[in-house]
Amino acid sequence: MPSMDIVSEINMEEVLNATNNTKKELETRFDFRGVTASIEWKKPTVIIKAEAEMQLQQLVTMLRGNLAKRNIDAKALTVSKAEFSGKTVTQTLSFQEGIEQPVAKKVVKLIKDSKLKVQAAIQGEQVRVTGKKRDDLQQVMKLVREADLEQSFQFNNFRD
Repeated sequence: MPSMDIVSEINMEEVLNATNNTKKELETRFDFRGVTASIEWKKPTVIIKAEAEMQLQQLVTMLRGNLAKRNIDAKALTVSKAEFSGKTVTQTLSFQEGIEQPVAKKVVKLIKDSKLKVQAAIQGEQVRVTGKKRDDLQQVMKLVREADLEQSFQFNNFRD
């Protein structure tokens, strides 16, 4: 029987590369000349600092663009609340890996409500889907991609 796993994984090396590209872009941007602003990779988070909240938002936008170029879904990025300290504003960006239990339950419910002839089971931080036909699994992939579950999903171990 064909099966696959629905997972939420992030390639941290690509996140590091996107962070470094954003850092290079920050050094060359005209609107950041003479401004105290930085972006720093501290695995598994990215810490950004700037003088104003508007500049933080620009840095987050720049990072999102570089993540998109490296095929990392923006839904995986969690932006914390800005923290003010002295002259700078700091924000921590973290990346969500693994499917949490409530989201996994939503995925299983979504699959069961679709009336496709597949079985879905939660296995730790992933959801295993089995069915009789590959086409059914591909329909499940389409269904999960189109659903607005506020998390990025990948499909691994697609076996016949």
